[in-house]
Amino acid sequence: MLFQLPRWVWLGGFVLAWVAGLVNVVGYLSFEHQAVTHLTGTTTLLGAALAQGQWGASGHLLAVIASFVGGALLSGLIIGDGALRLGRRYGMVLGLETIALVLAVPLLEHELIWGSYLAGLACGLQNGMGTTYSGAVVRTTHVTGMLTDLGLALGQWLRGRAVEPRRLTLCLVVVSGFLLGALCGAHLFAALHYAALYVSAATTFALALVYWLYRWRTHAGGLAGKDHADR
Repeated sequence: MLFQLPRWVWLGGFVLAWVAGLVNVVGYLSFEHQAVTHLTGTTTLLGAALAQGQWGASGHLLAVIASFVGGALLSGLIIGDGALRLGRRYGMVLGLETIALVLAVPLLEHELIWGSYLAGLACGLQNGMGTTYSGAVVRTTHVTGMLTDLGLALGQWLRGRAVEPRRLTLCLVVVSGFLLGALCGAHLFAALHYAALYVSAATTFALALVYWLYRWRTHAGGLAGKDHADR
């Protein structure tokens, strides 16, 4: 049950979903026309490519999958826990995501597939960072799970069962953030082309700075309170 959600979960979930929507629409509009924030379609294409003996395409799709998984692996190594709470090394993960997105731009501009791999790595880092909070799965790079939770909750509500409203709200926050990111990303791609990813990189960097500042202030406040109590 989501008895209480702090504001940083709502805001962070929305902004990160917005970033993912932007990155994914750039991937779709790029020369590769490749989704990078989730792997369902990529895995399907891999199966089709293997069945048709398209080994070059299969290798590329495997690399896309490996990039995303590699990002999630790095996120797991850095954060080290599946519980979403303050005090984790989210700032470091966001910083690495920023670097990956920035490096992806010149590669994509030269139509090098390594740009897609770096974008996938960035999304794997982000998706691995947001895992669970108070029993709710928080995924920000795709909306299938959130829409499933939303549909299940609405079905239970129609049967007259109690539904946790904050869970529904969280689903809507993430879905709306992703949709808005895709909308903004399409407009930015038309104006800036692959440089649109710099906007997403600036956003993740700003989130990292805000998180580091918040952690520092919280830690400093805790030490001050302890010092006062000791006196």
